[in-house]
Amino acid sequence: MNWKAMLISLGVLLLLGGGFLTYIELKENIPRQLNGSPLIAVGEKTKSLKDIIFETQKYVVMIETDNGDQGSAFLYNEHGDLITNAHVVSGVREVRVKTADARELIGEVIGISTEVDVAVVRVPELANSGSLPLVKYEKASVGDEVLSIGSPLGLQNTVTTGMISGVGRSLQISPYTYSDLYQISTPISHGNSGGPLVDTSTGYVLGINSAGLENSSIGFSIPIVNVLPLIEGWSMEPMTMLPGITLNEDSETVEETKRLDQLASYLVAHFYDAINIGDYVYAYTLLGNSWQEGTSYVKFRESYIATRNISIDDEHITLGDEEATITVIISADERVDGSYKLTKRQISFRVGYDDDQLKLLNSKSKQLQ
Repeated sequence: MNWKAMLISLGVLLLLGGGFLTYIELKENIPRQLNGSPLIAVGEKTKSLKDIIFETQKYVVMIETDNGDQGSAFLYNEHGDLITNAHVVSGVREVRVKTADARELIGEVIGISTEVDVAVVRVPELANSGSLPLVKYEKASVGDEVLSIGSPLGLQNTVTTGMISGVGRSLQISPYTYSDLYQISTPISHGNSGGPLVDTSTGYVLGINSAGLENSSIGFSIPIVNVLPLIEGWSMEPMTMLPGITLNEDSETVEETKRLDQLASYLVAHFYDAINIGDYVYAYTLLGNSWQEGTSYVKFRESYIATRNISIDDEHITLGDEEATITVIISADERVDGSYKLTKRQISFRVGYDDDQLKLLNSKSKQLQ
C-alpha cells in the first residue's frame, strides 16, 4: 500500500472514530423518555413540582349532580371534554361543573360505560381552553412519584403526593369491574373520584383516580392507556343514548347553585396562588374588564414582580345581591432596596360577574406593617 492510500485510510478511521465518540457523547446527554412523554430538549429547564401542581390545577374541575353525587374531572382535549368516573355522573345527563377560576358551568355526559368506571362530560364553554397532556403509550412502574388532584369532601383542587405502590391490581365494586389498576399511596376519598393521577417529573396524566380503601392511605387509579380508545371514541361520536336516559327526552334545565361567598373566596385564593407561582398572565385573566382597561398587563406584572410567598392570614366576606366584598389580611415578602422583608397588607376585593363569569372587579390596598 502506498503512502497516499495509507493517509486516506487513516483519515477515514479518524472520521469514523470521531463520529462514534460524538454519538456516545450526545447519547449520554439526551434524557431518557419518561412514561411516553416527549423527550426534554438538552438544556431545557424542567418544571418544579409547584409549577406542575399549578399547571395541573387549572384543568381540574369539581362536578356535582342533582343526584347528590360529587367528584372531580379534568380537561383532556380542545373540545371542552372532561374525563371522569362513570359512578360520578351515572343516571344523569347534565352536571354542574366548577372550574379552577370559580366559574360554574353546565356539562353534558356524552359517553359513559356500565362496566368500566369511565365517562366523558362535554362543556362547550371550555373548548380551546387548554388541556392536560396524557401518557398515551406506556405505563407507570412501582416507585414512580405521583400526585393526585381532586375535590375530597368538596375541598376543590386539593393536592396529595405519593408513589405507585403496586400495579396490576383488580377490584370488583358493583356494577364496575376494575382490572390492571395502579395501586397508589395517595388516599382516594369521596370527591377525589375522577381526578387525575399525574407524574411529578413530567406533569403528564397517568391515570384516573377511582377508588380507595376506607380509613386507609391506599388508593387505586385506572391507567389512562387502558381506556383512552374508549374515551376518544365518545369524543368523536357522542353517545345518542345514555343508560336509562334518552338524549331526546324532555328534561328540566339544571339550576345553578349560587354560592357567591364560597366562589368569591376561592377566586381570591386562586389569584394569589397564580401570583406565588409567577403566572402573572393567568392572574391577569382573573381581573374584570374595567380593571384590565385601567391597568395594563405590564403595569399589573410590575406591581407584583417584587412580591413572593403571599399567604392569606384572615378573611372577611360581605355579601350583596350580585357581588361580594372579600377583605383579606395577607403576609408577603416584598423586595425593598435589593432585599426582602416581611410585610402585611389589608386588601379589599370587589368580586362579581363580568360577562357571566365571576371576576375580581377592583381592589383597595392598605399597608399594615
